[in-house]
This record gives sequence, C-alpha cells and structure tokens, in this order.
Amino acid sequence: MKWTFQRKWVLGGFYLTVLSMGLVSFVSYKNTAELRQSVKTIQVTYEIINNLTDLYAEMSVAESGRRGYIYFGSEEELRRYQVAVKNLQSEIITIQQQIADNKIQQKQFSYLKFLVAQRLTLLRQSIELYQQDKTAVEKQFFLTQKSINLRSNIFFIFARMKEVERQELELWLNESRTNIQTRIFLENFGIVFSFIIVLIVYFILYYQWKQNQKLEILKQKVAQEKELNFLKIRLFSMISHEFRTPLSVILASSQLMTETLHGLVDNQKLKSLDRIQSSVKLMNNLLTDILMLTRAEAGNLECKPEPINIEEFCLNLVEDTQVLSQAHHSIKFMSGFSGGRVYLDEKLLYSVLNNLLLNAIKYSPNGGQISLILKTELDFIIFQVKDEGIGIFPEDKTKIYEPFYRGQNVDRIVGNGLGLAVIKKCLELQGGEISLESEVGAGTTFTVRIPFKK
Repeated sequence: MKWTFQRKWVLGGFYLTVLSMGLVSFVSYKNTAELRQSVKTIQVTYEIINNLTDLYAEMSVAESGRRGYIYFGSEEELRRYQVAVKNLQSEIITIQQQIADNKIQQKQFSYLKFLVAQRLTLLRQSIELYQQDKTAVEKQFFLTQKSINLRSNIFFIFARMKEVERQELELWLNESRTNIQTRIFLENFGIVFSFIIVLIVYFILYYQWKQNQKLEILKQKVAQEKELNFLKIRLFSMISHEFRTPLSVILASSQLMTETLHGLVDNQKLKSLDRIQSSVKLMNNLLTDILMLTRAEAGNLECKPEPINIEEFCLNLVEDTQVLSQAHHSIKFMSGFSGGRVYLDEKLLYSVLNNLLLNAIKYSPNGGQISLILKTELDFIIFQVKDEGIGIFPEDKTKIYEPFYRGQNVDRIVGNGLGLAVIKKCLELQGGEISLESEVGAGTTFTVRIPFKK
C-alpha cells in the first residue's frame, strides 16, 4: 500500500516533468505561423499521456482496494475499489475521444480495453468469492495470478501507446526549430517548472512519510491498549476468583447457621444472618458486573445464541430474584408470548433482566409491586420491568447508562452505578436496545427490545 502510493506520485511527477520538457522543446522549434498548432498538438499529447497514466493509476488503485478488502475486510478499501472502477470508465471514454483521429492508437486502445475489462472481471470475481467464502485461499491465489499476468500485458500496451505519443511529439519538435530566443526562454521555463514539480512530489512524499509515522505511533498505542485491556481482564478475573471463594464459604456457612439455629432462636436474631447472605449475593453480583463490563469494553465478550424456553427462563429468574428480595417485594410475571423456544444468549439475557429486577427491588419501597412483562412484536422479543419506586429525573435519563453514574435522588441508597452500563453492553452485543419511561416518585418502566429467531 505504502509503496504503491509513493510510486504513483513519483511516476506521475516524472512523466509530468518529461512532458513539460517535451512541450518546451516542441514549441521552441515551431515558427510563428505554426505556434498555435504546435501548442494545440502538445496539449492533446499531454492529455493523452496524462490520461493513460491516470488510467493505469486507477487500475492500480482498484487492485490495491481489492487487496485491502480481501486481506483486511475493510469496507473503506471496498469503496475505494468501487470509486476506482468508476473512474476507469470515465478515463476510457476520455481517451477514446482523444484518439478518435489516430487509427494506430485506436487499434492499440481497443486491445487495451479488452485486457482492462478482463482484469476488472477477475477483480470482481475475487471480491465476490471473498464475500461468499473468506477461506477460499487457493481460488483467490489463482485469480490473483491471472490478474498479475494481465497486468503485464496491460503495462506493455500502455508503454506502446505512450511511446507512439512520444514519437509523434518528437516529430513535431523536429519540425519547429526556428526561434532560438524563444527556445532558451522556454527551456529555462521548463527547468523551473520541472523543479517545481519535483518539489511538489517531494513535499507529497514527505507528507506521506509523516502520515506513516503517525500511523505507526497509532498502531503502537492500539497494541498497548489491547495489552492493557488483556491485563485488566486477567486482574479482574483473578480478583473475582479470589473473592468468590471466601464469599461462597461465608454464604454457605451463614445458610447452614440459619438452618441449624432455626427454631432455637427467635427470628429477630436470625435477621443478621439474612443480611450476611444478602450482602454476599450483592457482592457476587457486583463482581459479575465488573468482570462482564471489563470484558465487553475489551471486546472479549461474545454473543452465543442458543435455544431456550423463554417463559421458563423468566419464571426461574423471578423466583431467584424473589428469594433475594426476602419477600419484601411482590414480583409478578406476565407473558403474552406463546412461541416456545427462541435463540438468545442466556447469560447475556440473564445479566440484563437480573440487573433490571435488582434495580427495581433496590429503588422501590417495601411491599411495592414489580412486574416483568414478556411479549413479542414482529421479529423482536420485548421485556418490560415496571416498578413503583422513586423514579428517575429527566436530566438523568441519558446519563444513567454510563459506568458509575447514579441519579440525583439515590444518595441514600447503596449502589455502584454499574448495572445499567452492563445492561447496555449486553444489549449491544445482541443487537438490542433499551428505553425507559419514568416519573419521579411514581415509578419507572424499562423496555428491552431484542431481535430473535425461533
């Protein structure tokens, strides 16, 4: 890619310099009567050579775009290929009009168009093959080899056509050697003009070199960022593992103590054990949210849809959440779905709905009614979680999905501000979306829409 860009500008500058010097010599040997005709002839020759150069350059750009798309899957490279193909057609029409009076060049150009059409067909077949089967390396190699062979023939025709144009230009130069003073002036002008072209090419190459340096620095930063994300995931995974083990011991021990002491001590004294169990479960949820959010930000969280019984899944989730709420809230499940199994990522869906239900419990008063509603709309499955809690201020609605952000009216309620951020990431992986309706002091309704297939 880098060499192709530089070569294009170097060759363009070189041919432009040669053409300018030829223009100077051509005009300098033409007498006053032939001056206008000489200028016109040089102008046409210049445009033909320049357009031929542009045509070959566009062919190189098309090949480069095709290669970039095949190797890196870049849509930008595909668009670059498409633009180059469109420009090729325009250049072909222009050149055909310019050589309309030259039968020799018309014959050469007809063969050139045939070769160009063949090569464009190979490039198109290569892109279509990649879009159908990205692993067809041998077929891609075969198409590439055929394209390379055609490129040699195309370059040969380009060279012959340019040589014909240069020979005709030389003929005009040999016929117009009359005015020495004009020749000296034009030669000096040509030298200055060529020097300017060289300077322009130099500055272009220098600019490209600086851009490449910036790109290398950016690549290094991206690599460092990936490494830091990897280390961060390992750190949080290790912390999560190290915390979960003692937390599991604490939870199991407190549950065993509750069962052992049940009936031996009054229920008031057992509340401390219940608080321990609730705190352990909340701590486990926090560790899960942190680890999931970290993996999502690093791009290591994947969506793996599997067939699940969605109604049974929701009932189990409500039952688990009801146990966690310790009967302080009433959770009601309503279903308008009768489709049986659907393909969804169970872990991601559990994280979404579990966080929404836990938030509804957390921000609702004891005895409040919480509803989980399941329904479908076209190709979307819809979940709604309604509560009768404290509600959300309008100015907080666009910010609550940011990590660690908490609303203005939750200062007295313990929380970490991660739940909705995790929900947002999980839905993005599934192609879903979330919206909310809320009134301060009257409750909140979160609506989750996820595309699905049976």
